[in-house]
Amino acid sequence: MIGIVDYGMGNLRSVQKAVEYLGGEALISAEEQALDGCERLILPGVGSFAAGMQNLKAAGLDAYLVRRVADTPLLGICLGMQFLLCASEEEGEHAGLGLIDGRAVRFDRGKIPHMGWNSVEQMRSPLFAGMESGTQFYFVHSYYADVAAEDTIGTTQYYRTFASAIARGNVYGVQFHPEKSGAAGLQLLRNFMRL
Repeated sequence: MIGIVDYGMGNLRSVQKAVEYLGGEALISAEEQALDGCERLILPGVGSFAAGMQNLKAAGLDAYLVRRVADTPLLGICLGMQFLLCASEEEGEHAGLGLIDGRAVRFDRGKIPHMGWNSVEQMRSPLFAGMESGTQFYFVHSYYADVAAEDTIGTTQYYRTFASAIARGNVYGVQFHPEKSGAAGLQLLRNFMRL
């Protein structure tokens, strides 16, 4: 069972449908007791960093996720990936979950948001098993993760090279939307389900 963390924002149902298409079971919940029964957790996200973190904290899900990653794989998607970081510069300075060192910073060049298909290079993680470097995924974001090289498992070029996939221990994050990325996105979710 995969638990999809519901904090009132994000494309929850589309992630659930993708997992179910792959033959998995997915539960959307904000209840710790329900999520306790899940072997994997997904933290999706669309919208504002500050509002999303406020919702996570109000539900007590911020502390819950920090506890769970000690023994449970967690995948953050798009804004959910940015929550994994220490901070974001979106609409001022806001603290994240602090699971991976780094911060979300705004692109300073190009059309913003960075939207559409783009390639992911230097894919070095079981999350990308069966995929070649340069595989295309679907992006929609104005901020990117500024993280150390050792926590970067995939990079993308958009006026600069940025970390489009990150990991540390049981914590994984992807800036793109696997649930909107066709066969490659499904393969990534399948790999996460097999971790």
